[in-house]
Amino acid sequence: MKKLYLDYAATTPTDPKVIKAMLPYFYKLPGNASSLHEAGQIAKKAMNQARKTIAQSIKSEPEEIVFTSGGSEADNLAIKGVFYSLDYPHQHIITSKIEHHAVLYPCQFLEKQGAEVTYLPVDKYGMVNVVKLQQAIKDETVLVSIMHANNEIGTIQPIKEIGQIIKAEKEKRKKNKNSLPIYFHTDAVQTFGHIPINVNDLNVDFLSASAHKLYGPKGVGMLYVKKGIKIESLIHGGEHEKGRRASTENISGIIGFAKAVELANQEMEKENKRLIILRDYLIKKVLDNIKGSYLNGHSEMRLPNNVNVSIEGIEGESMLIELDAFGIYCSTGSACSSATLEPSHVLMAMHLRPEVAHASLRFSLGRWTKKSDLDYVLKRLIMTVNRLREISPLKVK
Repeated sequence: MKKLYLDYAATTPTDPKVIKAMLPYFYKLPGNASSLHEAGQIAKKAMNQARKTIAQSIKSEPEEIVFTSGGSEADNLAIKGVFYSLDYPHQHIITSKIEHHAVLYPCQFLEKQGAEVTYLPVDKYGMVNVVKLQQAIKDETVLVSIMHANNEIGTIQPIKEIGQIIKAEKEKRKKNKNSLPIYFHTDAVQTFGHIPINVNDLNVDFLSASAHKLYGPKGVGMLYVKKGIKIESLIHGGEHEKGRRASTENISGIIGFAKAVELANQEMEKENKRLIILRDYLIKKVLDNIKGSYLNGHSEMRLPNNVNVSIEGIEGESMLIELDAFGIYCSTGSACSSATLEPSHVLMAMHLRPEVAHASLRFSLGRWTKKSDLDYVLKRLIMTVNRLREISPLKVK
């Protein structure tokens, strides 16, 4: 039976070239980068080169890159790291209702520690309103955290515009020595290595990324921390990463991460053009051929590989199981929340009716997706929808 992986937003296969680059550091080059002997210094040199490669990809300095275990840790380090670094009792954080749980849960945790958090609404396309964000800023606001692009619906947020607002607020606060600092964090896990990123143009202070979303290994990620910003470490036990994250560095993972970034940068423009053609092809075919189907997310400000649709009258989980039986692997939302029976918090924040939110499917395309694959998906999806609607008590208008 044909096997089609269309869940690249959840995780990507590790590119064979990445695996090849990693292999020596599992056995032939086993050194700890903190060791003074030759093996340790070889590891340190390789890590430094990897840090430089990753930094160059976002136009930052190597010392601004902190290696982590993944995107979730990077998000937690940025949010909690800012909160615990400031000796001030009434801190205010701004985020959105559609953030990944790696942002929402730390914010909820900090609310129990005394922080005030504003969760901004989004429009029907999943877009944050820049004016409402600006209006939400208070004297006590210390952090704004808005994701670069949503992992479920693919909507790309106006991060550059938000960055300009935060930059202007910083300039205003410089005039008052007693003012709190204000920082801007973006979760770029879905965009890093997929669309161009320049941290200087975006005016971000923190940026999170993860290797396994761009054909690198699982278990390694990074947080960009703008030079001069002090954050409290979450993991204590050594002076690794300039004291910002204790733990022996995952050298093989870091090497794989850098190789994945290198490959992504080489192919980005060409690959995005290819994926956009495939994405738009699948969206049009689904909407044209399946009655009661709707695109979720913005039609233009959208990740090149994201197709999220709702198909009325059918549970997303039922479609997922049927498609899985045909060897088609997709999702009903983010992988981190796929075990829950609750409708997607992202779709609910867009004011979709619960039954429509429950009827969503996400197809995320990738490096090995072909047009013939999508034709197979479309054929099986139409069969699945027709069969499930025959036995469903719900009627589609």
